[in-house]
Amino acid sequence: MGLQWTPAVLYRERRGRVQCVLCPFRCSLKAEQTGLCGVRRRAGDRLETATFASSVRHWDTVERKPLYHFRPGTPCLTLAAPGCTFACDYCINHRMSQYGREGSVAWDAEPVDPESVVGEAAGRSGCVAISYTEPSLALELTVALAESGRARGVDVVWKSNGFLTPEAVELAARHVAAVNVDLKTLDEHDHRELTGARPGPVLEALTGLRERGVWVEVSTPLIPGLTSGEETLRPIARALAALDPAVPWHLVRATPAYRRTGHAPTSVAAMEAGVRTGREEGLRHVYVERALGAEGRATRCSTCRTTVVERDVWALGRTLLDRGRCRRCGTQMEGRW
Repeated sequence: MGLQWTPAVLYRERRGRVQCVLCPFRCSLKAEQTGLCGVRRRAGDRLETATFASSVRHWDTVERKPLYHFRPGTPCLTLAAPGCTFACDYCINHRMSQYGREGSVAWDAEPVDPESVVGEAAGRSGCVAISYTEPSLALELTVALAESGRARGVDVVWKSNGFLTPEAVELAARHVAAVNVDLKTLDEHDHRELTGARPGPVLEALTGLRERGVWVEVSTPLIPGLTSGEETLRPIARALAALDPAVPWHLVRATPAYRRTGHAPTSVAAMEAGVRTGREEGLRHVYVERALGAEGRATRCSTCRTTVVERDVWALGRTLLDRGRCRRCGTQMEGRW
């Protein structure tokens, strides 16, 4: 089915134009003009979105988002509405995320029926995830899914780049239960080189989401020669620790993809160094999905260091928590258990 446009939220009239206030680019649009994201456009005196649709519809687990401290083992019915506010040159999902930015990326999404999605998720006591592309661009779909799922106990979770305006944070926080935010680097030059955008709004958004009750975890890709060194990782770890030492930090091994193919996958030594940096800065939970084996995925009690959650790759192994508390010392673990 072809591209379909539906009414959008978060816009205002400004000096004869319609301004989108979803992301910090705040595109000011003339008649029939499309924003930088390629999936929001002006139609008359209002804004429309093409993201009430998904390129995928499949099941995985909440650990794959990755969310390690939110309802471990929960199955997630995952959707991906094409489009992104970033143009990351290493994106493994560029065939979906770069629709509207690159002419070679074809529209391949199908309209989404929120009631159907929520019904399927409820049938497996699961949640709905919007991932692979930028979920904030599908904020209208998020709201519809959350409103449908609330009475049935179906949460909506995001894997997001965090490039949101305060207005978008305010709306998203009412409907998103948990989010993993990519914080790639705090260096202005490197962040612009990677994404085409500033890093400041990302840190501000993840802070704002936490303050409004959304469970937040953070991921950082360790790209050799760019973001895998201490000069990138230590400022991030320090900023997260200042926000809350309990924020889970996921270090992601980068593999050659898209336009960034001139390097080997991140070394194990670099991943280990990143974990040490996070812990030196006071972060209690620093994770590596695969490169460091099961130990890299395990959650330990922040008081007695007993392993309280064991994980397989992209799946829960076993949890040794008692209603969110360490069975050995009784410490309440940070998260939504």
